Amino acid sequence: MVKISKFKNHPLISEVKIVENRNNFPISWLNKQGYCEYSLFLENFKKIDIAPTKEMIKGQQEHASLESKFKEDAEPATFKDMMEISKETEIFSREFYVLSVKYGIRGLIDEIWMTPDEFIIIDDKPATIPYYSNINQVYGYCLAFKDMINDDRTIKAALRERGTDNIYWIDQFDNRAEKFIIDLIDHMHKLIIGEEPFKPTRNSNKCRKCRFINFCEFRL
Repeated sequence: MVKISKFKNHPLISEVKIVENRNNFPISWLNKQGYCEYSLFLENFKKIDIAPTKEMIKGQQEHASLESKFKEDAEPATFKDMMEISKETEIFSREFYVLSVKYGIRGLIDEIWMTPDEFIIIDDKPATIPYYSNINQVYGYCLAFKDMINDDRTIKAALRERGTDNIYWIDQFDNRAEKFIIDLIDHMHKLIIGEEPFKPTRNSNKCRKCRFINFCEFRL
């Protein structure tokens, strides 16, 4: 894994880092892209600073609470140790950091289950509808995790209702899913370097809920 100290800030774009001479963006951008690409442009390229919504604050608080509870009983272990232990028994971890230099992505997995047969990458969401934007995000985590390991165990992507045990969507991260998310990530990198334009959503419902609506020339 690349240490944080080896990151360099991008000179122009918020949240983009440079790792080994390659742009590296947060995996959460894959979710935002699915909602509206242009909101990414407004926030990170035009650097419009908007206060977080109540929903965002609530989500951050719930994440912090779950992480705090997990740490109460968690036993410290290195990534190498976790991989070895999981070959014999099921273990899990929260706020699991992943970074792929190859694909230029990084992020924190909400929860990961490691078993002798498979890895299950879980992303917690406030709703129970598997929006494609949410699926894209958890696929991104799967890709980064796969790039970090040398293991032939099956990887599965899952969405879970935040604050519950309700996994409402799960699918194998197979070759089809991998190719799809690699293509989307390539598109994101082209957006970052200006090879492709940011496209606004054509969904008026998304516009009305967007915190950047007052700054967007494409609002519906």
